[in-house]
Amino acid sequence: MYSGQCLCGEVKVEIHGGITDIIHCHCSLCRKSSGTAYATNGFVLSSEFRVVLGKELLSAFSLKQGRVRHFCSQCGSPVYSSSAADPTRIRIRLGILDSDITERPISHNFVSSKACWDNLDAELPRYDAHEPGRT
Repeated sequence: MYSGQCLCGEVKVEIHGGITDIIHCHCSLCRKSSGTAYATNGFVLSSEFRVVLGKELLSAFSLKQGRVRHFCSQCGSPVYSSSAADPTRIRIRLGILDSDITERPISHNFVSSKACWDNLDAELPRYDAHEPGRT
């Protein structure tokens, strides 16, 4: 089982199954809705996904007919997306999960839409906390 929560902790979710088709999506819609260079998304079966706390705090937004993004109305964290075209699965943003997962991303998608400042092959230094010298 995987568990996760929104930023404020008022919405909590559980996944009682696996996560498939994990990708890093660089499309402009994912960049705008996450505020980051890309969003890491995966699919879970709707029957294996539960909102265990704060279901009443979920708000929804639909940019495309039949596709709905569900997010916490308190903190704005994206929780999951649903599609009328495939009600058996939902898409989650992996950043909401607190559990370590065993599955791994399979690709970077829509790279022709990537942010101009994002270099997928960058050899940037890596730190366990803030970069040295940051106050």
